[in-house]
Amino acid sequence: MTNNISKGEKILVAGSSGMAGNAIVRSLKRAGYGDSNYNGKLFTPSRKELDLLNSKDVEEWFEINSPSVVIIAAAKVGGILANSTFPSEFLLENLKIQNNLIETSWRKKVKRLLFLGSSCIYPKYTKQPIREESLLDGKLEKTNESYAIAKIAGLKLCESLRTQYGFDAISLMPTNLYGPNDNYHPDYSHVMASLIHKFYKASKNSQPSVYCWGSGTPEREFMHVYDLGEAVVFALEKWSPDSKDAPKDDWGRPLNFLNVGTGKDISIKLLAEKIASIVKFKGDIIWDKSKPDGTPQKKLDVSRLSSLGWQPKISLEEGILKTISNLD
Repeated sequence: MTNNISKGEKILVAGSSGMAGNAIVRSLKRAGYGDSNYNGKLFTPSRKELDLLNSKDVEEWFEINSPSVVIIAAAKVGGILANSTFPSEFLLENLKIQNNLIETSWRKKVKRLLFLGSSCIYPKYTKQPIREESLLDGKLEKTNESYAIAKIAGLKLCESLRTQYGFDAISLMPTNLYGPNDNYHPDYSHVMASLIHKFYKASKNSQPSVYCWGSGTPEREFMHVYDLGEAVVFALEKWSPDSKDAPKDDWGRPLNFLNVGTGKDISIKLLAEKIASIVKFKGDIIWDKSKPDGTPQKKLDVSRLSSLGWQPKISLEEGILKTISNLD
């Protein structure tokens, strides 16, 4: 397999301060990108340096810096409560961020663009494991509908620009992520970060019990964010939808987006018990069934990316241990 990018690229990682963006920068550096000896450059602008919500700012920044590769890891993210409380912001801000970056990249003739979506783009009730063909095949989960619609729009914009204009835009749909730089807000975090925060704090303070949302029966797939970082670099280097060996859908058409995950899931109840055991929490786990469960099961079919030669390396137990050790 030949590389689709070189060490001399000028790479913009939008959202580099977030969990996914930070891991992607780490993987790019590990792979030798951004090395001045090859005239390579990594752009990791802060929000103060580049307001992604402002199309004029984005256009001016591209004019000055001329990135050749753009990775979009920037997004407004959050768990069930955040999505349910702020649906307008999740839709509007994510649409603005991705539209500004994707359209400007296309107009400025960026060489390659990679857009990060999410597994929540798929219908609430769909065949498991979820294949790429399930997109738009049913109703979305209501609690994160706005975020999902924005991500679908980004994916489809990338796909449309490739089809109509030959713009080299690809997308990855990651499963639930966790790891360094996650958001541990007690109300607005994702499930893994929420559970780690709750049990870690409860263990430290010798609390008698921990309350968890829902019934504990939903099943989720989790991937350490460092594995995502490696997958992004791999996809940029090795995957071109135009290649004759690239993954095709069931109708023989090139796929412009691929799932990325572990292909393994676990119930939220078992996950909570696993985290409780790792942090040595001895109290009771109480499930608040008045709170929503979300989608009953969400496990990705990752066979397409695997067929290209990529595999995750960090097991769930190892990943949780690494994440908790960073909290100490």
